[in-house]
Amino acid sequence: MVVLSLALLASLGVGAYLLVTTLSWQDRSAQWESEARGLGEDVAQLTADLDGANTELESARTQLATTQERITELANEKAQLGDENVASQQYLDYQARISEAAGTVAAALGQCTTAQDELIGYLNNRDAYNPDDLAQFATQVDGLCKAATDANTELQKELNK
Repeated sequence: MVVLSLALLASLGVGAYLLVTTLSWQDRSAQWESEARGLGEDVAQLTADLDGANTELESARTQLATTQERITELANEKAQLGDENVASQQYLDYQARISEAAGTVAAALGQCTTAQDELIGYLNNRDAYNPDDLAQFATQVDGLCKAATDANTELQKELNK
């Protein structure tokens, strides 16, 4: 009887231990699953950000090429104005304004594309960087690209004069 009682107590102890262990593993499993889902969402967001940055980069490059072509076209059109002296002076004034504006646009677009290239590099190795730092840098890149777009808008206004 004593042996059976001890065996019963031992099996109850083992059963309780197994129950506690099982519940602990279930909790840990739920925690890991929750963390994995969160990381999956982060990866999806960063992938979307990367795609957006690539799109913006391509758009900035296209704008730069279009702007350079338009500058050349308008400079050629302005060069063909009537009176040679008046046309020459107008052309020089115009060319100076356009050159200054084009330089501003080129510099701003250069900064934008360089920053976007750098951001793409960071996003390709996002595990090595703090997500908050990446988000802050992405915001800075957006600011640079907005400045480039604004400079391009000003150039377009100057070209339409």
